[in-house]
Amino acid sequence: IDDAVPQTAGKQALAMSAFATALRQLPFIVADNGGYDAAELVTQLRAAHAAADNTKTSGLDMTVGKIGCMKELGIMEAHKSKLQVLTSAAEAAEMLLRVDDIIKCAPRQREEMM
Repeated sequence: IDDAVPQTAGKQALAMSAFATALRQLPFIVADNGGYDAAELVTQLRAAHAAADNTKTSGLDMTVGKIGCMKELGIMEAHKSKLQVLTSAAEAAEMLLRVDDIIKCAPRQREEMM
């Protein structure tokens, strides 16, 4: 998502950037809840994902508090379930924004009661 932000114009770029930031918080929260140094683990994870020889299977091995290969550890997640979770989260955020827009709208002029 971060790679697509510079090519996107307008408010969509801001929304995409905020969404990418929210996604980056997930491993941080998991590591922090596991009692590990979240900042160190997340930076190691980002470096592992950026490595040229990596197939993007690196993840947090919470049993030892290090970066591990999720494929070797036998950790697999269904693409459909991940997609559904992300879609539901995006829809919930969109619904909240729409409600916020409705609340911000000017109130209707009411006729005076005689």
